[in-house]
Amino acid sequence: MARIRRRGIRVPRRAVAAVAAVALALGGAVGVRFLLTDGWVRHTVTADPVDAQPALGPPPGPLTTSWTRTVPLRRAAVAGHDTVAHEVADGQVVTAAGAGLSVRDARTGARRWEYRRSGWSLLGWTATGGRLVAFFQRDGRPGEHEFVGFDALSGGLLWRGSDGRPAAVARATLHWPSGSDIVLTASTDRRELYGRSTVNGVQRWRVRLPEGCRLYEDAPTPSGASDDLAALALDCVGRSHLYAVEPATGHFLWDRVLGSDDAPEIAVRGRAVLAADGVALRVFDGSGDQIALWNDPDACGAGMCPSALSGDLLVVVRSADPDDTARMSAVDLKRGRVAWDHQAPAYAALTEAGGRLYGLRPRLTDGLLPAGVDVITPANGAAVTAPVPFAVDPDLVGVHPWMAAAGGLLYVSVPEAAPRPSGAAHLIALRGGPSGRGPAELDGVPVTSWPDACTLLKPADLAAARLRPRPGAPVRARIAGVRLPKPVACRYDLQDSLAPQPPPSTPPSTPPPGVAGLMRPAPDGATVSVRWVAPTPSAAEDLLTSLQSTQAQARRRTDLAADDAYELGPSAGTIALRVKRYIVVVDATRPPGAAAHLARSTAQNLRTLP
Repeated sequence: MARIRRRGIRVPRRAVAAVAAVALALGGAVGVRFLLTDGWVRHTVTADPVDAQPALGPPPGPLTTSWTRTVPLRRAAVAGHDTVAHEVADGQVVTAAGAGLSVRDARTGARRWEYRRSGWSLLGWTATGGRLVAFFQRDGRPGEHEFVGFDALSGGLLWRGSDGRPAAVARATLHWPSGSDIVLTASTDRRELYGRSTVNGVQRWRVRLPEGCRLYEDAPTPSGASDDLAALALDCVGRSHLYAVEPATGHFLWDRVLGSDDAPEIAVRGRAVLAADGVALRVFDGSGDQIALWNDPDACGAGMCPSALSGDLLVVVRSADPDDTARMSAVDLKRGRVAWDHQAPAYAALTEAGGRLYGLRPRLTDGLLPAGVDVITPANGAAVTAPVPFAVDPDLVGVHPWMAAAGGLLYVSVPEAAPRPSGAAHLIALRGGPSGRGPAELDGVPVTSWPDACTLLKPADLAAARLRPRPGAPVRARIAGVRLPKPVACRYDLQDSLAPQPPPSTPPSTPPPGVAGLMRPAPDGATVSVRWVAPTPSAAEDLLTSLQSTQAQARRRTDLAADDAYELGPSAGTIALRVKRYIVVVDATRPPGAAAHLARSTAQNLRTLP
């Protein structure tokens, strides 16, 4: 890759464009670092072609990693803008963060182009029609800002402008609405809406918003758009409004009064619009007719409900808490009614490709470590489940779980606590993996390979820690239609007396009926749980590394006879360890050092397993 450096020299903007043009003419990629009057800019352009990907995701079955990238979060100069977001289009993955834009080949993850500007923060971005527009603001100077338009494939600079502001930026993704080669911007007082060309930045149309209404200044997800329809929340006297226009022309489509004066969450899927207004979740069709209503102020929890469009079916997942099950509904947009509705996992993200839906499960099932992906049939909601090679904590702040599918790959972005203290977004491209001898729900590992959690501590180990087994403590697990025949967790109680006790016997492997899920340790006891059995030791190592990266506090332990081990949390009472392809978590509240003692014994006993 050729590199051009300019240090301490003020380069005219036309010269920058000329350098980019030469780079594109010669092929390959050129990196330019130059000094404008307001800060250093690093801009890389490329002429390497990239093929568009078909709208297909991986087939049902095991999934494996194709490539990954981690993007650290940085503390934003403007509060609420320290996030990372992604979009997949035209064979590329766009990553937008406070530092700027980075674009990679969607198949390989190889870098294509980037734009970063020192002393300035990216406060918004959007893409339509093969072009990308970013909005930058100078740190500490809210009055100094600039739109920058790029060719999405090459990164070539198309135009700059400082007139107006983005129409409505989503706080979680920094995305604002656009469609049909038009980006939507607003006047300073946010009472006028403009359509600006992505080709040259020229204003194409202008709309005065209804009297007494203005665009929200700061809201979680105040808008959404497709090529045919842009929907924006309006802060009006009385209750909020939902205002729809045609992006290409600014033609008014419809205006609807919502249920409260709070800023609603908005999502657009094709010509369908979802609005969660703090009173209810509503679905409007392209004509503005309300065709579905759920009178539940918590229908979507803290954000907008995951949703995806497949043909005429809009599939919506309603859930108030990631720990609870959810309701998944399919709204038939053509007939204006709910086609089906049933219980489903609390998916953290949902996407569609090739007539299939993909849902991200933060937990494969209670008590087990990896996240999971369901491949869902839109016609009836039937799903096939597979684990993914990473852990997810949906409660981490800064990055919202995200999914997209294209070219036979599934792209997932999840939050991480590391590097601490700010964390990062971990982007993983998944493809179909090889089938093993066991079920796909267990990543091809036979159920017989899972050890009995109640045999991982021997009577002598328990006696040394002054523990005795509690009858009925074993816990079983089920993943979709696969039931693990042996207990995945076992709980023990601390002896009440320091007097010598007879050695406890190993607890029975068969728990009483109805025991399921994750068994938490008693206040004065311990729990040993098998969290996963991976196909290979390296796969187990990657999964344990992913687990510790989601923890706000994690400390490596090298003295426990394990291949890898971490103390998790503020105390030394929880230890996650790996021996070969087995991942086990030991919880012990007291006495001091009990968790380490039990973890060491567990690791030694795991060595005897194949």
